[in-house]
Amino acid sequence: MIASNFCLPNENDEKICLDDFRGKWVVLYFYPKDNTTGCTKEAKDFSESIEEFEELNAVVIGISLDSVQSHKKFREKYDLRVILLSDESKETMQKYGVWQLKKMYGRSYYGVIRSTFLIDPDGKIIHEWKQVKVKGHINEVLKKLREVIK
Repeated sequence: MIASNFCLPNENDEKICLDDFRGKWVVLYFYPKDNTTGCTKEAKDFSESIEEFEELNAVVIGISLDSVQSHKKFREKYDLRVILLSDESKETMQKYGVWQLKKMYGRSYYGVIRSTFLIDPDGKIIHEWKQVKVKGHINEVLKKLREVIK
C-alpha cells in the first residue's frame, strides 16, 4: 500500500512533505500529545537512537495534534532529534486511520491511536504497529527495519 503524501508544518512552521524523503526509509509515528509521559518517552527513545536510524538510511517523523509552538517547546525541553509535525486539522491522521473513537473510564471520545508506520524508499507502507506500547517499541522498529533492508 502506498503511503499517503502529506505536507505539514514543523516546529519552525516550515512545510515538510512525506515525498521529500523518497529514497529513504521513513519511520512515521503518530502520538497523542507533547509533554505527556508516554509521548515524551517515545520521542526521547527515538531521539536517543537517531544515529542507528540514520545509519540505516531512515528518518523518524512524529505527528500529533499539537501546535507548531508546542512542538518547538517540546523539542527544546527534551533536546529531541526527531522531526515533529503538527496536524491540527487531523487530516493526515484520518488518512492513516489513527484518529479513532476511544473509550476510557466509560467515556467515549475521539483521539489518536498511538501508531507507527514503516515506509520504504519507494513510498510503500511495509509494516505498521497499531496501539503501540512505548516500552521496547523503538527496538521492535529497529529490528524490523534491519530485517527488511537485508
